[in-house]
Amino acid sequence: MGKNTQTYLVGGVSAIGGFLFGYDIGVISSILEMDYWKAYFHNPGSVGVGVIVSLLTAGCFVGSLCAGWIADRFSRKRAIMSACVVFCLGAAIQCGSRNRAMLIVGRFIAGLGVGVLSMSVPVFQSEIAPPHIRGRLVSLQQWAITWGILVAFWIDYGCHFIDSHASWRVPIGIQIVPAVILFVSMIFMPYSPRWLVDNNRIDEAQKVLARLRSGGDLHAPEVMEELDEIKEAVRIDRETAIRSYTDLLRVPIRRRVVLGVLIQALQQLTGINVSMYFATSIFKQAGLSGNNAPLLAQGVNGVVNMLATVPAILWIDRWGRRKTLMLGSLGCGITYFIQAVAKGATQHKTYDEDGSLNLNIPKGPSYLIIVMMYLFVASFAMSWGPIGWIYPSEIFPMRIRSKANSITTASNWIFNFVIGLVSPILIKKITWGLDLIFAIIMFSSIVIVYLFYPETKNRSLEDMEVIFTGSIWSHKDRKRIAEYDDANKGHVDAKMTKDF
Repeated sequence: MGKNTQTYLVGGVSAIGGFLFGYDIGVISSILEMDYWKAYFHNPGSVGVGVIVSLLTAGCFVGSLCAGWIADRFSRKRAIMSACVVFCLGAAIQCGSRNRAMLIVGRFIAGLGVGVLSMSVPVFQSEIAPPHIRGRLVSLQQWAITWGILVAFWIDYGCHFIDSHASWRVPIGIQIVPAVILFVSMIFMPYSPRWLVDNNRIDEAQKVLARLRSGGDLHAPEVMEELDEIKEAVRIDRETAIRSYTDLLRVPIRRRVVLGVLIQALQQLTGINVSMYFATSIFKQAGLSGNNAPLLAQGVNGVVNMLATVPAILWIDRWGRRKTLMLGSLGCGITYFIQAVAKGATQHKTYDEDGSLNLNIPKGPSYLIIVMMYLFVASFAMSWGPIGWIYPSEIFPMRIRSKANSITTASNWIFNFVIGLVSPILIKKITWGLDLIFAIIMFSSIVIVYLFYPETKNRSLEDMEVIFTGSIWSHKDRKRIAEYDDANKGHVDAKMTKDF
């Protein structure tokens, strides 16, 4: 880590915000299959389950839209802290739920907090990071999400053996703990240096940069150089007067907004949260029987998700965004297609006594489906998982960054909401057809990324103006960017390799 130790520390602490969302994904996934939970809430059907699952993401949508104004007005740091308070309130209501309405309200309120965190954390991480490790640092957000899912899976598995309603109340209540830890930890974290400059707090920004870049040396060359770049970028932003939400619809920002919205939407259209929210049901469909087998398989799913994110954290700033996304799409598409073929060719629908669907798939194909599901999760974790958060957080100018990211993040949540609402119905109605739909989306995304998404690795946030000024056809714009690199010696940190 070397000179970037403080940067990693600050980025890692803020990434606990991702843990909160990941934990909720994991915890609700297994709770849906707990007998005490089903009995307490009167065995909700597929529509009821869809509403319960998706109301958190509806709250996330609203929270992410509000986050842009909050982060600009009160700082990224305070936005994160306020979101923790809201999340704790929502989690407490869920934990103490007496009826389905109370549970839904609690999930919506918790979603408001997660929505603010999902926008504020990547922006905060992006603004404190030097270019050569920015992808790695923002990837910590996705890694924290995978850790949250993993921890929740195994806590659910342990609580599954509790012979009372504590079996589902305890896992829900535990999520208050990391929220409190994040709130307290953020008290000691610095403000974003770019937010400080934008609010004319230059001396404070210099101190923060010195803490993050030079071990406290206020006059280190790298500190003064970055401070000057930020000040110049803020000056240009002020001259262009790009500040409001309406400016997001105008050239030259509109192109970046479209790309940010699309990449967040495609992250959800990978179907990853179908695998996470409804993994237990899918494993049952695939032929895993018994009370514990699907839960254990889901726990392994969480381990795969967490471990497969590590390569992206280590090497995303070397691999680049474009190639990683295209390879990830290829892997996800192939695994979905194989699952669709295996289910479609061998299934025979029946319904168990509890009303759940059983495809009666033979053992050979069922094992293939499970393996493909794990490989899909691994493909996602190394590509769309982290880059879906990285790319939008780094492509916008300072003065509009929070507002733009509130819109792009909201697109993530609205697609998450829709998928969470309709997936339990589609899983039951069309089974393998849902896999085929996701496969087509993934293969199509390869073409979309190739045509429209410029490479942003190792670029300063201030360099994005040059990257996104040319043709919308990114594969045709490489010559102009190469000429810019030659004229400016690449603007790539010469010390990059020393930090890996």
